Amino acid sequence: MIARIVLVLRLALGGVFLAAGALKVGHADVFASEIAGFQILPHPLIAPLALLLPFLELMIGAYLVLGLFTRFAAWFAAAEMALFSVAIASAVMRGISTSCGCFGPSDKATTSWPEVGRDLGLTLVSVIIAWKAPGALALDRRMESHE
Repeated sequence: MIARIVLVLRLALGGVFLAAGALKVGHADVFASEIAGFQILPHPLIAPLALLLPFLELMIGAYLVLGLFTRFAAWFAAAEMALFSVAIASAVMRGISTSCGCFGPSDKATTSWPEVGRDLGLTLVSVIIAWKAPGALALDRRMESHE
């Protein structure tokens, strides 16, 4: 039963990461502007992050969906979502209202406590997956059986 629950959580979280990454690819300039809006990172880090993060999200999403390197992917997802929660909370507490940039240029959600809650919820889901990994239908299970 737990393996099936982890599978469902893995597929849902993987889908979120795949969508978030795919919607940002090709829009690095817009995403960089959204990152800059948080007023947290030094300017030289913003452009490389805007280019790299969508592809990392696609990779993590694919790993979660496939159940490949599941623990690593889930811990990476947990760290990313926790960092996003802190960044959004920081913006809210400083009175900065900016687009979170979570789902590409068409995402109009702005920094708010509900956004922090959503990301904390995704952090929790990621931790559950990492803790109980890999779940049903995972390639990790196939790799273990061949060793």
